[in-house]
Amino acid sequence: MSSTPGARHFVIAFRSGRLANRLVLFANFIAFAAEHGHRISNVSFHSYAHLFTSTARDLYCRFPPVARPGALSRWPGLAALIRKSRLFFHVTRASAVLNAKWAPFGSRVVTLFETPGEDVTHLEAPELQMRWQNAPTVFVYGWRFRAPQAVQRHAETIRAFFQPVPELARASRAAVAPLRARADVVVGVHVRRGDYRTWRDGRCYFELPQYAGWLRALAGQFPGQRVAFLVCSDEPRACEEFPGLEVGFGPGFPVGDLFALAECDYVLGPLSTFSQWASFHGNKPLLHLRDKNTRVEREQFRVADLLEVP
Repeated sequence: MSSTPGARHFVIAFRSGRLANRLVLFANFIAFAAEHGHRISNVSFHSYAHLFTSTARDLYCRFPPVARPGALSRWPGLAALIRKSRLFFHVTRASAVLNAKWAPFGSRVVTLFETPGEDVTHLEAPELQMRWQNAPTVFVYGWRFRAPQAVQRHAETIRAFFQPVPELARASRAAVAPLRARADVVVGVHVRRGDYRTWRDGRCYFELPQYAGWLRALAGQFPGQRVAFLVCSDEPRACEEFPGLEVGFGPGFPVGDLFALAECDYVLGPLSTFSQWASFHGNKPLLHLRDKNTRVEREQFRVADLLEVP
């Protein structure tokens, strides 16, 4: 993709939580860049860059991907040290903050913050784009930036960019394969407990019998078909916790579980960017369990659009 008139270089200078949060933010900017010919650098992605084919060798985690990642990236030991130290991220973050306060680069560089009071800051809004109309370089500070129309149009570009490295892809497929062999439908289930005991006053924290009840209710909605469930959890799980159900488990580490869920036919889990990303990347229907009274109905599942901010 060549640069177009008015193209900007967006530099993401904010670390937004863990893996799935950062994927969602990065993906929205990739879609926006693909739509308008912009460029993206995202050194806040250093912690996870080695997990994806497009970023594993690029210290700057750029979009569009570069054919030659640069001299530093060709020294694996040095590149790993820089990533581990988060040096580039800390420099970028400090530059964004300093630029917002004192504008040492003049009008050619701006720091873009989220719109106060809004759940989502829309990159496609004309009033937001006015903020960088004279700036070739834009520091991005925040994670509620979304570009839903661009994401819809460039979904396949995003999915292609975030292909896991081969060994992780194999591990994810291997977790699902045994269930595929003995079922017609495989539902990926994200069982998140840990931090959800207190997040939003525990509204999305559910006991195991409740999960099992939801799964039984869903299995009954596929008459004449064998249904199996791939359970991915932040705690050790056992088949005995889901009596009467055909159950298997994910690889047991975050990125493996994430892409194993994406290999399933449906995705079910509490409100989270983790299951949101799995649904989007796999192009598979998702239903979020928003509270203990959620009714699990097959017709309510929809492929995630990366717009919602949990």
